[in-house]
Amino acid sequence: MTSTATAHPNIALAKYWGKRDDALIIPATGSLSLTLDVFPTTTSVTVSDDAADAVELDGAALAGEESNRVRSVLDRVRELSGRTEKARVVSVNTVPTAAGLASSAAAFAALATAAADAFGLSADDRMLSRIARRGSGSASRSIFRGVARWNAGTDDESSYAEPLAWHGPALAMVVAIVSSKRKAVSSRTAMRRTVETSPYFAAWVASSATLLEQMSDAVAAGDLETVGELTEQSALRMHASMFGAVPPVRYLSAASLALFDTVLNLRSDGIEAYATADAGPNVKVLCRSDQAAEVVAGLSAVIPDADYVVAHAGPGAHIVDGVGA
Repeated sequence: MTSTATAHPNIALAKYWGKRDDALIIPATGSLSLTLDVFPTTTSVTVSDDAADAVELDGAALAGEESNRVRSVLDRVRELSGRTEKARVVSVNTVPTAAGLASSAAAFAALATAAADAFGLSADDRMLSRIARRGSGSASRSIFRGVARWNAGTDDESSYAEPLAWHGPALAMVVAIVSSKRKAVSSRTAMRRTVETSPYFAAWVASSATLLEQMSDAVAAGDLETVGELTEQSALRMHASMFGAVPPVRYLSAASLALFDTVLNLRSDGIEAYATADAGPNVKVLCRSDQAAEVVAGLSAVIPDADYVVAHAGPGAHIVDGVGA
């Protein structure tokens, strides 16, 4: 049986950084994100009689940690479905891998959705969110369309994402790609280093818990200004916690910081725009859909060499060919 699923990346507005449990990928604090309508990952899972799982990404066989993460998702699906067969996994990304553009979120959400279908597991979205989390924490949110909140929880059952309704203005996310290179320090390594060595990590966890509740209330109220202001606070606090690690982790480049400054200037000109950045140099700007073109114009005037992609709220993970299609 073969099943194929597609999922899209999400960009965290209230950030996830640091784990309480590395094995189960239970985060130190909850998070909140926007799933985009660009850069999908499409993954096919075929149940096979092979002696071992086989994993292919963009035409190349995966090995090491990356393939182990895929197998952790497959193992969980096999455990829940009561089946033991191996699987062949073929995945195609349309976004640079490991460049801080949430490729893993889309990849593991698609994997969890396709694998559950291929192995005949009857899984609702909450279960799929928990399964996807085993491969990448942020993937738990890409199961859902639009705005989603990942509840940190304390164990496998309680750590899952859920959709939130947004009744404010139509949202856009301008993605400024200043570098497509694979980052030198992986997110997992950087997270672990921050948790273990940064004196600012405890303050990050405490402040993030409060910020998440504030942002959730602002989402319910459709309050873009508050959501945006909190988005910038969350991003800068996350990167500050990394600066305090030993040795420091710095993903933001001079171009990244110039884009943050430009967004601040755009706001002074009356454009509702708010910057954020994940574990990489690329900057994302949350704004109103009807002002996205003005945001691109403002950013490209300062950093003309970057690639700019305008995204909007996107769909959740879904089967495109298989039992659930």
